[in-house]
Amino acid sequence: MPLWLTETDVRALLDPAALIDAMETALSAFSAGEVVQPVRTAFEIGERSFFALMPAFDGGRGILGAKLVTVVPANAARGLDTHLAVISLFDAGTGELLAIMDGRYITAVRTAAVSAVSVRHLARADSRVLAILGSGVQARSHLEILPLVRAFADIRAWSPTPDRLRCFVAASGLPVRAAKSAEDAILGADVILLATSSVTPVIEDAWVAPGAHVISLGACRPTQREIHPALVARACLIVDSRAAALQESGDVVQAIREGRFTEEHVRAELGEVAAGRQPGRGGSTEITLFKSLGLAIEDLVAAAIAYRCARETGRGLSLTLT
Repeated sequence: MPLWLTETDVRALLDPAALIDAMETALSAFSAGEVVQPVRTAFEIGERSFFALMPAFDGGRGILGAKLVTVVPANAARGLDTHLAVISLFDAGTGELLAIMDGRYITAVRTAAVSAVSVRHLARADSRVLAILGSGVQARSHLEILPLVRAFADIRAWSPTPDRLRCFVAASGLPVRAAKSAEDAILGADVILLATSSVTPVIEDAWVAPGAHVISLGACRPTQREIHPALVARACLIVDSRAAALQESGDVVQAIREGRFTEEHVRAELGEVAAGRQPGRGGSTEITLFKSLGLAIEDLVAAAIAYRCARETGRGLSLTLT
């Protein structure tokens, strides 16, 4: 019988630190062509809102399934999460349904774990200053996981919503400084996380110091941008999926359309860099930019870990579908 796993279940079953290595393996497998995964199907359901289907299959590791996700920025004003999701996991041999589980937490924690992989391979080893733009779910998950791969001595945060920024800093449990502006947070930072819902640039090229590593999580539709195009052109651009970046990322698609660079400006996929098949950072002064759009295989690898742990510990509710 398939299992039903709530967000509480998933939180109890997943170890965020262990997910970093799991995501690195998933990224490497994807970039090696071992994963069958089309670019997500997404369509608009309202202003800046969309519904998406994200399936994937890794036959070698017996992983099959899909995530259904909605992104509704207006939910923030309703007291609801802006990103909601459910994941279905299947037996890769028989096609039987194994589990249905909440995907909201998995989306947050696997995204942060993937970002940690990018920091591990692209950020300078001596990175000590972290800047976070945003104060929502992704900002919180990254604040928990990124310090696992770099020893940050100075953490700054900024949000366009002062009340949410105050709550974020107060609840962080870490010495996080509330910055007066996005520029104040970014100046001199070694690692910069963009975790806002903005569809226009929130970071200027001139703010970013040589040698910094930038992680971009938002602007996942071709009409949206969150990075000044001059910075995208100047940086060593690494993506999770070339195919997705050239179709979904407005920061990439629009810059190519404007003639700022060509498709070849994408140096590599993160999985290629992690596996040593492609170079990443070219030197201590080069700016690296990781454009993270999110891969279905990341969700399913995390879901498979949660399912296996649930079976081992007896967690979850067994369902009867017939």
